Amino acid sequence: MARAPAFHEAPLPLFAPDGDVDEARGDALPDRLPSYIADHRKRLRTRFLDGGATAMPDYELLELVLFRAIPRQDVKPLARALLDTFGDFNRVVTAPAPRLMAVKGVGEAVVLELKIVEAAAMRMMRARVMQRPVLSSWDALLDYCHTALSHRETECFRILFLDRKNVLIADEEQARGTVDHVPVYPREVVKRALELNASALILVHNHPSGDPTPSQADLEMTAQIKDAAQVLGLTLHDHLIIGKSRELSFRAQGYL
Repeated sequence: MARAPAFHEAPLPLFAPDGDVDEARGDALPDRLPSYIADHRKRLRTRFLDGGATAMPDYELLELVLFRAIPRQDVKPLARALLDTFGDFNRVVTAPAPRLMAVKGVGEAVVLELKIVEAAAMRMMRARVMQRPVLSSWDALLDYCHTALSHRETECFRILFLDRKNVLIADEEQARGTVDHVPVYPREVVKRALELNASALILVHNHPSGDPTPSQADLEMTAQIKDAAQVLGLTLHDHLIIGKSRELSFRAQGYL
């Protein structure tokens, strides 16, 4: 029976000294890539530069990311293994590091490259909404929330803090939980709003199940935060629950 291919990452730092060795077997790595691998990498890079990522399937885009981490071997099998494990490109790059490391062939260099991609995506989406009026950039805000939360495997609770002109002044993760629960403390929410001199709040959390329908606990927690905020003159504009492909707005649904 044929053995599954093994993957060996580029040593860190990025520029490795001469005489690299295969860490798993102790074999010296080849000075040059086999021609079929080198040609494949060149074709993928050319296609990306000529036409962008739109027409590229997830596994090829993932290969491009893996090229830097594993510079001297065929990474297509590893790209497919990651997609088989997590489902799609977004879920691969947002997967927790320990889960990524559990996939054979993934080590620190691969995790680093994937997390750089995740951080870049988050920073670009965040730049579209920070220090801007929320109402005039609502679609961008929803895109940002989906980028941040829709692919998480556990519940995360974020708070968007707004000033008197409804400009987004801060976005903070308040808590992380399990696959179906995240602990939230209304007192801590309003305390942080006062520290930031915020005038209004938008609550955001995700449902890893993909279904953004609020639970009874979601409804009760939202009511408690609304009551606590009103006492201190703060406005709770909305509570967004982010599912895999859609979101639910408490205000739009009449819960607020």
